[in-house]
Amino acid sequence: MSGLGGLNKSPHGVVIGLVQLQLPVVETPAQLQAQAERIVAMVGKARRNNGGLDLVVFPEYALHGLSMSISPELMCRMDGPEVASFKAACKAHKVWGCFSLMEFNPQGNPYNTGIVIDDRGELALYYRKLHPWVPVEAWEPGNIGIPVIDGPKGCKLALIICHDGMFPEMARECAYKGAEIMLRTAGYTAPIRHAWQITNQANAFQNLMVTASVCLSGSDGTFDSMGEAMVCNFDGTVMAAGGGRVDEIVTCEVRPDLVREARLNWGVENNPYQLWHRGYTAVKGGAMDCPYTYMHDMVNGRFRLPWEAEVVHTDGTSFGFAAPTRSHALDNMPPDFEGA
Repeated sequence: MSGLGGLNKSPHGVVIGLVQLQLPVVETPAQLQAQAERIVAMVGKARRNNGGLDLVVFPEYALHGLSMSISPELMCRMDGPEVASFKAACKAHKVWGCFSLMEFNPQGNPYNTGIVIDDRGELALYYRKLHPWVPVEAWEPGNIGIPVIDGPKGCKLALIICHDGMFPEMARECAYKGAEIMLRTAGYTAPIRHAWQITNQANAFQNLMVTASVCLSGSDGTFDSMGEAMVCNFDGTVMAAGGGRVDEIVTCEVRPDLVREARLNWGVENNPYQLWHRGYTAVKGGAMDCPYTYMHDMVNGRFRLPWEAEVVHTDGTSFGFAAPTRSHALDNMPPDFEGA
């Protein structure tokens, strides 16, 4: 139950507001500044809309739109004015906030970055999108893993971005690190609607974890984003869902305490536990091995699909990007939280 979107808040509840923000057009620094101001205003609207709100979540590309520009003049920095304004808004309205920005990278292409700011205006979570939507997106692949933090009301909170959610390993990693709520922000357009819905539900059920997901909404004159905010309970059921209405804030109360209860007490379908304890009815403690070939191959650097040599798209040239010549660097680490 969602407590009527958090209007009837329980002592253990966390109320999340998912903002189906109007898809913006951002082509100049002035437009970037104006969009940052609009997002700040929406933080205030979300707080006024629901006094019990704990966390307001903005979609991927909320600040930059879907131009896919990597122009340095439009890229943000963690010590820049956009992030500063988001911090000030969360502090002023005493609410946690999840925001999206395309972040300048002096060593290569920009990062598609997601941040969570707490109700004191301090950076609580910093994440770089692990799986850019290739070949369309030119963002540098994330290199810092998936952080899990103590979020509002002490919940364990994780954030992934858009295409990340199509990989079951991403949601499993969040759960493995303790996440009870997984946010998924996106800029998806209508052709992805069905895949969006089923993966949000599957990610929740397979990991006994709440998923809260939201896309941009409306049109920028070229692209049509779909909105489609969704909150899925840990059993895979949809607790709240939005349509395509621009700037609608879809709210839902979720219960991390019930996630914890299920993870401890479920027998049948306790999927996160049973992954490493398969067949425990037959053998003591279950089989604690790794029967998955792809896991071994990834660790040992020899992952290769049976059809690998026939894959057509292996770089971004089909979308107008030059073929890259440099390898992925693991040494470009994120800014220190206290200095960000």
